[in-house]
Amino acid sequence: MTEAHARWVADQKFEGVSSSNHRITVDGDKHSGNSPMELVLIGLCGCTGYDVVSILRKKREAFTSLQVTAKAERAATPPTVYTEIQLTYKIGGKVSPKAVEDAVRLSEEKYCSVAAMLNKTAKITYTIEYSDE
Repeated sequence: MTEAHARWVADQKFEGVSSSNHRITVDGDKHSGNSPMELVLIGLCGCTGYDVVSILRKKREAFTSLQVTAKAERAATPPTVYTEIQLTYKIGGKVSPKAVEDAVRLSEEKYCSVAAMLNKTAKITYTIEYSDE
């Protein structure tokens, strides 16, 4: 079982720690850390990025870099959940576009647990950009 807690520090600032024992500053005012909703997007980018890297390694694709960027819109009224999320995968190296497209699709449709949760309220779309670094 995964556990996490957040300890209030001051103003809108909390220190969060999970069962992996890594600490993070969460700041609703965004002065000294990411807001909770920013962390959700970072979690989405990391989750799907992890999947894509894992799949491409299994396919022995010669990628040299991967950056996942999320741009999101939130509902106008509380709770201001994400309603639209646009992911951009920027991948470097000599890769098969089909392998990358398959990896992204598998992550989005099957493996990424963060995307599965966010799909309940948000329409998630994606694009892939290739770079010959």
